[in-house]
Amino acid sequence: MTEVKEKVKRDQYQKALSAYAQAMKAFHKGEYGKASEALKDFLRKHTSEIEFVDRAKIYLAICEGRLKKESIPLKTFDDYYQYGVYRLNQGEYKKALELLERARDNKPKEGKIFYLMALTYCLMKETEQCLENLKRAIQLDKYFKILAQNEENFEVLRKNKKFNLITRMA
Repeated sequence: MTEVKEKVKRDQYQKALSAYAQAMKAFHKGEYGKASEALKDFLRKHTSEIEFVDRAKIYLAICEGRLKKESIPLKTFDDYYQYGVYRLNQGEYKKALELLERARDNKPKEGKIFYLMALTYCLMKETEQCLENLKRAIQLDKYFKILAQNEENFEVLRKNKKFNLITRMA
């Protein structure tokens, strides 16, 4: 009878471990909705696995925090610009572009917006859009030529003739 109980206990532990691992896999991929559901399911089914329960609760709280809609009021050029930079740094390129476009709408002659849009398009591997925005940034302020020549994210464009023409234009 003891062997049977031990086997059942090992099987339950393996199931809990597998369920927890699946939830963590989703979490590390940034799939917080999926991870949240997997963690909730884990907590319902595996309450006896104390070593995982506390960690699961912590990760569930993190998931729920990341899933909450942000309620940052964006009104001014600086609001859109700063939040666009934040989203760019988070690797959320499409959202960053949306915010930068709104900032550009507020100040259409602000070179730093075009420069950041160029950088974002470069990171998205959209070369033509990148070069168009970079050209506009440099036209508005020659300072961006120097930045572009030294920007490591533009390294992939160093052999591009159009990039070299744009960054060398006076």
